[in-house]
Amino acid sequence: MIPPEANAEFVCQMEEILELYTLPYAPDYPLVCLDESSKQLISEVRPPIPASTGQVERYDYEYQREGVCNLFMMFEPLVGCRHVVVTDHRTQIDYAHQIKYLVDQRYPHAIKIRLAQDNLNRAC
Repeated sequence: MIPPEANAEFVCQMEEILELYTLPYAPDYPLVCLDESSKQLISEVRPPIPASTGQVERYDYEYQREGVCNLFMMFEPLVGCRHVVVTDHRTQIDYAHQIKYLVDQRYPHAIKIRLAQDNLNRAC
């Protein structure tokens, strides 16, 4: 579904991405989806109530905040392979390290890596 505020450029980009997923697998041209997400780290304040007959283990809603971390998810959909990296921050340097990993370690023999990612928050 195309959002009402979408313009021709949006539709063109969407069609390019959809076309990537229809291409046959080519080891020299891997398709890699990359996304990142910040996650809150929490710990339990009280021990859970153990499971009993007819009841699953239960947790209290109260928790203690333990900071945040960032997840970089790399997924190769045509192969079914994924790789996750957890970092303390989400900066341009952290992002650059992930791209370097893709190029130098994960796909060193690739002619071209087809990278699919959103550009909603590129100002890390």
